[in-house]
Amino acid sequence: MISEKKGNVYHGILLIALFSFSACYIASFDWVKNLSLSPLIVGIIFGMFYANSLRNFVPETWVPGIKFCTKQVLRAGIVLYGFRLTFQQVMDIGLPAILMDCIIISGTLLIGYLVGKLLKMDSDTALMTSTGSAICGAAAVLGAEPVVKCEPHKTAIAVSTVVIFGTLSMFLYPILYRSGIVNLPPEQMAIYTGSTLHEVAHVVGAGNAMDPNGALHIADQATITKMIRVMLLAPVLIIMSFILSRARNRNNSGDRVAKSHITIPWFAFGFIGVIALNSILGMFIPDNVLSIGRVGINGLDNFLLTMAMTALGAETSIDKFKQAGAKPFYLAGIIYIWLVGGGYLLSKYFIPLL
Repeated sequence: MISEKKGNVYHGILLIALFSFSACYIASFDWVKNLSLSPLIVGIIFGMFYANSLRNFVPETWVPGIKFCTKQVLRAGIVLYGFRLTFQQVMDIGLPAILMDCIIISGTLLIGYLVGKLLKMDSDTALMTSTGSAICGAAAVLGAEPVVKCEPHKTAIAVSTVVIFGTLSMFLYPILYRSGIVNLPPEQMAIYTGSTLHEVAHVVGAGNAMDPNGALHIADQATITKMIRVMLLAPVLIIMSFILSRARNRNNSGDRVAKSHITIPWFAFGFIGVIALNSILGMFIPDNVLSIGRVGINGLDNFLLTMAMTALGAETSIDKFKQAGAKPFYLAGIIYIWLVGGGYLLSKYFIPLL
């Protein structure tokens, strides 16, 4: 009986793995790369296709395997994500980028909370949407999911807002820069781009479009600024965990049994630990040797995160999107105005003071 139950779990995991292999393969096509659609995004599309078409033909006993991918596989992917970052990168770009990232993240989360209240939105959806816009797009949404403990379709909605507005930015920023509408020196433009665009892929795409030859180092500095934002994911998740726990306890103040314990996101500490390990290894191992290992680890990490995204999509039906309505996209649009407009003003007037 136990072996049969395990077999059913493995069936669910294998199903998600097959979808994820397909997503990684399709994401390698040039036309998909040109759209900056990462395997994670292709994966969630596949998962949603499955949820709205093939789902009724798959045994219910496979569902635990799918849920395993949305939790354990997801957390492993977030921890391994730390191998993309080093503390040396923070030192390279300096204080202006760090402060800019902190202001953008804090401002985005605050605006998301206030506007979500104003729109009378579901608090989990508002928080997930804000987190994705504030930090690092889909990866941040995935990181916040175990802390917020929201339903999978809310995660999918948050990711969809990141895809829409992040892709728009990737094309908009180069147009604004080339036309002179956004008139910033290269270093300030790099910090502006890295601190306000949603996904790492969007930052790289926009940076390369603004500086194709790399002479101005916009893409490099923008990517490092973005990576600092990614590093801030861990402390944000820890703070978020404490705040959410206290809020749940206040709501359940009359019921001792229902009181919520603080959820310590241990994977966030693992994420920081891996960054530290990666930083130390970079000091003692030659770059050409270390880069080979990083390529393999990052490839595995991409696949694990793609599995998590695919599994989340597999729990998301069109009916759930209809229930959520247009409010999450209104919220994401208002946050987007803050990122583009507020980020520009901070880059133009605040950074030069540092």
